[in-house]
Amino acid sequence: MSIAVICPALNEEASVGTVVAQIPVDQVDEILVVDNGSTDHTAEVAVRAGATVISQSLRGYGAACLAGAQAAQSEILVFLDADGSFDPSEIMRLTEPLVDRTADLVLGSRTMSGTRSVLPHQRFGNWLATRLMSLFSGIAVTDLGPFRAIRRNVLLQLGMSEMTYGWPIEMVILAHRAGYRLMEVPVSYGPRLGGESKVSGTIKGSVRAGYCILATVARSARRTPIRVSDGSTGGSDV
Repeated sequence: MSIAVICPALNEEASVGTVVAQIPVDQVDEILVVDNGSTDHTAEVAVRAGATVISQSLRGYGAACLAGAQAAQSEILVFLDADGSFDPSEIMRLTEPLVDRTADLVLGSRTMSGTRSVLPHQRFGNWLATRLMSLFSGIAVTDLGPFRAIRRNVLLQLGMSEMTYGWPIEMVILAHRAGYRLMEVPVSYGPRLGGESKVSGTIKGSVRAGYCILATVARSARRTPIRVSDGSTGGSDV
C-alpha cells in the first residue's frame, strides 16, 4: 500500500529540513509539508530537503492536517510533527498494522515507550483527556499524541470538523464510534529541535489548547457515528 507522510508546520525552519531528510524515502511514496502560514523560511527549507509543500492559509493544526490529507494520493496517511520530537525511522511501526489490515487507525504512544521527555503539564493534560475519553466514549488509550497513521479513505469518511488542537482527539473518537479498529504502538519522543511549541511553549497556548481538547472530547462524544461502509469493522484493539 502507498504511504504519504504529512507534516503540518508553522515557523519550523529550524527543524523541518532535518525531519524531512530523516524520513525513509524507500518506505514512503509522498512527503508533504503543509505550511500553515509561516513567517519564516519553513517552506523553502522543506522544499530543499525534498518535500512537496502545500500551503494552508487557514490557521489551525487540524486545518493543516486536513489540507495534507486532501492533497495526498496515497492509501495510508502518516501524521508527523515537523519539530523533530518524533523519530521518522519509526514510521513503519505505525503503518505495518494498516498494511496487514489488522487496524484502521494506529496511534503512536509515548506512554507505552516510557519516554521521560514529555513535560509535566503535557503528561497531566494527556492523562485528563484520555480519562475523559474513556468516561464519555469508552475508549481506552494511553496517549493522544499526533504521531499516527490512518487509511486515507477512513479519515475522509469521518467528517472531521475540528480544525485546531482537538483534531487528534476528534479523529480517535469518531473512528471508534464508527466501528473502525484502533491500535497503539510505542514510539520514541524527545525535545523539539528548534523553535517554540505552539501548545506548550507559553501558558496562554497551553490553556487555549487544553480548553479546545476538552471541548472536543465532549462535542465528539455526542456526534452521531458514521456507519462503516467498507467492511473495516471490529471495534477497538487498544
